[in-house]
Amino acid sequence: MMGGCFGKKSGEIMIYVQTGDRRNAGTDANVKIVMHDEYNHASDPITLDNYFKNDFERGCLDTFYVPSSKIRQLQRMGKIVRIELWRNDAGMASDWYVDKIVIENRVTNSSFVFPIFRWIKAKYHYQIKHLDTSLPQQEEFPEQRKMELAEKRKAYEFDQKVPGAPVQVKSMPSDEQFSFDYKWDIVTLKAKLIASSILVKIMASGEWESIATMTDVYKESTFQKPKWDIVKTKMKLIAISKLVMLTKGEWADLSDLKNVYTRNIFYQPYQGADRWSNDLYFGLQRVASLNHSLIELVKEMPEKLPVTDELLQPLLEGYTIAEAIADKKLFICDLKVLEGISNRDGFVLCKPIGLFYCDKSNQLKPVAIQLFQKPGPDNPIFTPLNPSLTWALVKMWYNNADAAYHQALTHLGCTHLLMEGVTVATHRNLSQSHPIFKLLAPHFLYLIAINTRGLELLIAEGGWVDKTMNYGTKGLMELIIKGLNQWRMDVDGTLPEDLKRRGLDDTNVLPCYHFRNDALLLHQAIKKYVRAYIDLYYTSPELLENDIEVQGWAEELAKPRNYSSGGVGLLGVPGNGRIKTNEQLEMIVTSIIYTCSISHASTNFPQYDEYAFPPNYPGLLRGKPPSNVSWAATERDILNALPDRPTTLDIMIVTKILSSKGTKSIGDFEVQFVFDPKACEVLDQFRKDLHAINETIKERNLHRNPPYEYLKPEIIPNSISI
Repeated sequence: MMGGCFGKKSGEIMIYVQTGDRRNAGTDANVKIVMHDEYNHASDPITLDNYFKNDFERGCLDTFYVPSSKIRQLQRMGKIVRIELWRNDAGMASDWYVDKIVIENRVTNSSFVFPIFRWIKAKYHYQIKHLDTSLPQQEEFPEQRKMELAEKRKAYEFDQKVPGAPVQVKSMPSDEQFSFDYKWDIVTLKAKLIASSILVKIMASGEWESIATMTDVYKESTFQKPKWDIVKTKMKLIAISKLVMLTKGEWADLSDLKNVYTRNIFYQPYQGADRWSNDLYFGLQRVASLNHSLIELVKEMPEKLPVTDELLQPLLEGYTIAEAIADKKLFICDLKVLEGISNRDGFVLCKPIGLFYCDKSNQLKPVAIQLFQKPGPDNPIFTPLNPSLTWALVKMWYNNADAAYHQALTHLGCTHLLMEGVTVATHRNLSQSHPIFKLLAPHFLYLIAINTRGLELLIAEGGWVDKTMNYGTKGLMELIIKGLNQWRMDVDGTLPEDLKRRGLDDTNVLPCYHFRNDALLLHQAIKKYVRAYIDLYYTSPELLENDIEVQGWAEELAKPRNYSSGGVGLLGVPGNGRIKTNEQLEMIVTSIIYTCSISHASTNFPQYDEYAFPPNYPGLLRGKPPSNVSWAATERDILNALPDRPTTLDIMIVTKILSSKGTKSIGDFEVQFVFDPKACEVLDQFRKDLHAINETIKERNLHRNPPYEYLKPEIIPNSISI
């Protein structure tokens, strides 16, 4: 091939080409490149071809030694500021996705990075600048930029798959597929579990014998850690669920519940199996578990919760209710949003109110629970003074409602689905050359794929939610729609403002609020990182106001989510989508990064520890909740309310997979989009801040019982990838 890179493996100029790791990324086409230096000199066209080697394979780095005859026009000491890249359509597979090209000048010992991150169309000459980072009004090749954005808008179209629901992508672009090395396979794991003798025993032997026997299921497992491939999940999960349905079984007693666990993979949940009926642990679930942002400071007692001093006097350490409120000792969790939400036939979904007291040891504990919103003789207020198993059953029904809120809003609605719309809007409006795109892109990794391949399976009609939760898929979607119609980016999506709204912005109030205490460190670090980055590129108000891409992006975030408007429909976007200051842009970007990383991690990764022991945090309860404070529940009443063995197995397996971390930790990106040296300095400082926070949380955990592990930066992924 004439003009190719060949000869001895030495030379003044080296070219390194990184082909992307995605489906069909490699090419057999002929590729050419021209280098341009800072003096407007250009090399001859160079064919990138190593003889006797199959170049440009998926995920591979290729090295090319440039003949000196091709670079005679270039200044030997000059900088390479631009490349021109193109290919033909030769070969069986000519499509080509390139991550980046690096040119090394061995004379000056300098390297020049050209981020590509795009599909290279045949016969089109791409102009890529060194570092490829610019605002649209600074773009030297605006027509290329417009063309690429137009193509992205065709690939990333909005769709509202359920009327009123969050917008999603109409169809998953091929670029959003899981990479070859990142696979999720819910069913492979499930099949291995079924093959396990202990789990076969579970499915065959019926009900739990007792709560203690639930622990026995965590015995030594011979299974290796599975790989997940969510692409294949749908059919396999359906097939396996049918197999599980062939087995029927109820629990014999409470100790029987502990027979289903293995020592390694399906371990007995650290706290839930032993402390499920403990009031202090129940209180801790409000402030250091997966549904951590519902609790509010009581400023006045709501009329619908008619507690009295006489009722609570034994529980408030000498305080009257008024005194406890004045001293900021009483807190409330009100699940009123569940009013009007559908539930499955034959199942009940409570709409409870929980009242909690922070005692003199700074521990939070429940003092009253009313299971429905309207007080009355058949809806009494339960307290820890009621019969112990009755009180335990009341807390289970409360947690069943809390789980409904958690899955619909805290988890699926306010992270997965909300951020999918943001991801689509970002791709539609921001060029891959835009600095804000480069800042946000690592936090969108695999989000659309997990939503498309995973959530559609789990929340499909007859799927996991329909089998394992009281409200089923219909109720889940109703709650998502209802909750997101109230969600505001400037409040719910901005941690300090959310805490202020709930009366919990003072860290001296409710000191055991571990989620708040750790999350504030992370929010501040993200905010600092985002602001420093933004200030690099928007050095005047005019640069921001005249950035048509970022303004169009913000407008689309705020535009109503319906078929005619075609927006994401976020409330509380600063300026209602017209950004005028760096502070406004900082708030939007901080909210997005925080939601994709911190919010999701905090609500996703505790799932197995909470859900896997049914009495601790039951997604599904059978029968009817208690309605009489004098009724003394029995162990059999609790067992009758629990899901049976096959349903428990389903809950264990899926929550285990959802709790598994599969991507790199925050700040350590799978794909590095930022190459601007000043921006890299900002990123390096962010990483240092995260390391310091990690050490701070480790130190805090030495004094917590149990430790709160879920917000250590070393275990928080960058994105919503599971």
